[in-house]
Amino acid sequence: MPTTLSPPAAPAAADARAAPARFETAAPLRFVVNAASGRHDRDETEKRIADALAAAGRAGQVDFAPKGTLAEVAARAASAAAADGGAIVAVGGDGTINAVANAAWDAGCVLGVVPQGTFNYFARTHGIPTDPDAALAALLAASPRAVQVGRVNGHVFLVNASLGLYPDLLEDREAWKSRFGRSRLVAFGAALATLAGEHRRLRLAVELGGKTQLVRTQTLFVGNNRLQFEQVGLPQARAIEHGRIGAVMLKPLGSWRLLGLLLRGAIGRLGEADTVESFAFERMVVRPWLPAGTRIKLAYDGEVVRVRAPVVFEVAPRPLVLLLSPAAA
Repeated sequence: MPTTLSPPAAPAAADARAAPARFETAAPLRFVVNAASGRHDRDETEKRIADALAAAGRAGQVDFAPKGTLAEVAARAASAAAADGGAIVAVGGDGTINAVANAAWDAGCVLGVVPQGTFNYFARTHGIPTDPDAALAALLAASPRAVQVGRVNGHVFLVNASLGLYPDLLEDREAWKSRFGRSRLVAFGAALATLAGEHRRLRLAVELGGKTQLVRTQTLFVGNNRLQFEQVGLPQARAIEHGRIGAVMLKPLGSWRLLGLLLRGAIGRLGEADTVESFAFERMVVRPWLPAGTRIKLAYDGEVVRVRAPVVFEVAPRPLVLLLSPAAA
C-alpha cells in the first residue's frame, strides 16, 4: 500500500455516464491474493478457486502477492484484465480489496470480490456472500454493474476514510488482533480501550460548498457505505450511492462520553446525539492546523498512512465496475 497520498491537482465531478469497462465471459479471471497468510491457507485458497473455475468451465489464474508487493501485483493483473476484457478479483479483507479496487479503477477494468475480512461492509452492501464458496459461485454467475466509490487525495476508498481518533482506533485494533485473533468481539474490545485513553483534538479548516469553516473535533469520518451508516443510525445512509458521500464530526469529548457514543452507535442511535454532526457532500477540502510540512494520520478502508495537507475527500469522478450476481443487482 502507498505510504503517502498526494492531493489531486483539480476537482472532478462524479460522472455516472462514464463508459462501462469491457467484459467478456470467455476471458480469464485474474485472482489476486495477499500471500501474508500461511502456506496451508494459500494451498486451500488456490484449490478452492481452481475447483470453482473447473466446475463452471471458466479460465483463470491466481496471483499471490508477497508482503509489500500487493499494489504492484494488482496493477499488473488489472492491466492484463483491461487488455483482454477479463476481470481482476480481490480475495481477502478490506485492505486487500482496496488495493485491488484501486488497480481496477486506474486500469478501467472490471472488479470481482471474494471477501475474507472481519466486517466485510463493502461485500455485504452489494449482496456479495461472505462465505468463500458462495462468493465464488456468485462471482461466476455475475455480470458487471457500476457502483459509486469515494476518493481521498486521488486514492479510491470503498467504505470509509478518516482523520483523528478513528485512525488511532484502527491501529489499536490491529495490535489487539495480532494478540487475540480476528473477531468482532476483539475489535469491540480494542475500541473500548482506545476510547478510554487520551486523544488529540484536531483543528481543521473545512471547505465545503464554497464556504470555509473552522472546527475542533476529535475525528472526521467520511463514509461511502450505506450499511455502515444505517447500522449506527445516521440519516446520511440515504444519500450514499446516489452521488454523495457522508461525513461525521464529533465535538471534543471526554473518554466517558466517547464510550457513551460508542454504545449509542452499537444500538443504532448515534444520529440522536447532540455531540455528533453529520452531513452529505460531493467534495470537501480539509486543511489541518499543523506546522508546515507536518503529515497527518489518515485511515482508508482499514489502512493507516500519513499524508500532507490539504486532504481532499470526494465522490470519484467515475464509478467502479463490479461483478455482481443477478440476485445482488
